[in-house]
Amino acid sequence: METSTENNYFHEASYIDQAGQLRTTRVPVVQELARQGLKHLPERFVALQPEHDQNPALSSHHVSEPLPSINMTKLRGNDRAEELAKLLTGAKTWGMVVVEGHGVAESVLHGVRDVVKEFFGLSFDEKKASVGSYVSVDNMGYGRNFVKSEDQPLDWIDRVTVKAAPAGATEGLHVWPQRPANFRHAIEQYVAEARNIFNDILEALAEALSLERHVFLQNFNPHETVINLRVNYYPPCPRPDQALGLTPHTDASALTLLLQFEASGGLQVLKDMEWVTVPWPKDAMLVNVGDLLEIMSNGIFRSPWHRAVTQMDVERFSVALFYNPSPRTQIEPIGNCSLANDDVVEGYKKVVVGDYLQHFYRISPTVKKQAISFAKRVPRS
Repeated sequence: METSTENNYFHEASYIDQAGQLRTTRVPVVQELARQGLKHLPERFVALQPEHDQNPALSSHHVSEPLPSINMTKLRGNDRAEELAKLLTGAKTWGMVVVEGHGVAESVLHGVRDVVKEFFGLSFDEKKASVGSYVSVDNMGYGRNFVKSEDQPLDWIDRVTVKAAPAGATEGLHVWPQRPANFRHAIEQYVAEARNIFNDILEALAEALSLERHVFLQNFNPHETVINLRVNYYPPCPRPDQALGLTPHTDASALTLLLQFEASGGLQVLKDMEWVTVPWPKDAMLVNVGDLLEIMSNGIFRSPWHRAVTQMDVERFSVALFYNPSPRTQIEPIGNCSLANDDVVEGYKKVVVGDYLQHFYRISPTVKKQAISFAKRVPRS
């Protein structure tokens, strides 16, 4: 559970160490630090500056040309060849695509924004009383994520994490905020709509590769598919040049759907060894490829190395949904994504989703795309 003393607030977070042991550590509550009006950055939040060929420095970024954008209404229609081509380009070159015309009602989106802002508007003690925090590898409830060691630099973020599907996944756990009272209802309405977007994108990606539309989606049993929710809050930061909102990483999911609120400009993706800022229009969403889909496509679709940056005078909120097959599902390159030549160095092997996820959460995020090497094929000698 989180603990607090006067002007001193902490979350507990867990991680798996290199020996495979579950460890816990205390980390400061960023929102409470920001409320104190800090003029300097606490040392634990100063980001490392890794070698350039692995992870360019914080200052190495520029504003990009717009990401490829698709219109879901057109993609769902009969005349969709142009949208399929844009989707394929985005998944292969960026690993990301902006989604407009998604069909999610404004009332649903506004409902999500309202409950998220109301929750983070509560005092720390009110938030703590409203929702639990579970010290496990999932770090569900109110707390933090991406804590992988006792001494790592910390991200400038607070969050709420919930397993939103399958049904009953959080039964008996106090992980859904009780305040505001409609938090769970608002989020579950959105998750139901998002599931349709995920499924349609997976079918469209298969079609774009001239495969049967079901070949990716067949890995997602509707009664066992996992949808993880992460609500991110990035308070204003006294030194955006020194701190990150989220450490560079790929997503372990098959697909991720990201919804931002009013503020934009916090997401960056590594492209051609430069950090590129990727804003997108208000009320649009962003879909990005995760490691599991990179494996299923045998590297045709690339899980992008991305991060969130901080801003001095702006607070940001985002809602991320991560779409995964059941942990018991075995995945492999599908259809003509498979390689006939077993001697080829590049390419992926069969992996069990749960095994991959367990590996992913043990690996340091500071080395670019290290985790996915777990699923690489070993060439014949």
